[in-house]
Amino acid sequence: MNAPTAVLAEDEEVLRGELRARLAALWPELRIAAEAADGVEATRAFAEHAPDVLILDIQMPGMTGLEVARIASGKCHVVFVTAYDRYAIAAFEQGAVDYVLKPFSTARLAETVARLKDRLRERPANLDNILSLLASKTRNGKEYLRWVTASQGNTTSLITVEQIVYFRADNKYTVVFTKDREAVIRRPIRELAEVVDPDVFWQIHRSTLVNLNYMAGITRDFRGHLSVKLKERNESLPVSESYVHLFKGM
Repeated sequence: MNAPTAVLAEDEEVLRGELRARLAALWPELRIAAEAADGVEATRAFAEHAPDVLILDIQMPGMTGLEVARIASGKCHVVFVTAYDRYAIAAFEQGAVDYVLKPFSTARLAETVARLKDRLRERPANLDNILSLLASKTRNGKEYLRWVTASQGNTTSLITVEQIVYFRADNKYTVVFTKDREAVIRRPIRELAEVVDPDVFWQIHRSTLVNLNYMAGITRDFRGHLSVKLKERNESLPVSESYVHLFKGM
């Protein structure tokens, strides 16, 4: 029998290395065919290597572990890695997948390895029902924007929402600003405001959506007008009167 293979997808490099090392100690026969730092890489690695096991962080840039697992449903065995046990317990109770909580416990990981060894004798389960259940628990059923396809000159690239500092309307297009570049997407700001996660992006002007993770602070000029100072970029973003209420108490 050939050695079992796995694809390991975890966006935090240190945790990915820790998980790799513990798996090597607990299951030396397992061959890690590829590693991925985001969901897009994980999908490509799955397609290229057709592994026996997918080990997926639930919350990853680009595509979530749930989205990757939906592609792999019925084709390989799946283990979810999560910091949020309320997300994973429902799926674990269904018996078709297993999960490992961060921070990793060697004892708990050993249980997962034992279960996987048993399941490798069986055909991988169809995960559609379980993934729908998990999706409803993780995002209340709403799928927020995970990435955009942007143009920069003659080049088209995929930018994950975690990389985006802010969006700014530009006529019928929108300019996407990351910490080190700008690119154009063909989606109006009003449409983006409906599909981004409101806990991550705030609309502070009719033409601007800002990623709260890149907000460094608030300034007020002599007229009392507010502006948002940014991390990673030098410009400040004006806050229109309609959105000043968001910053009360700051």
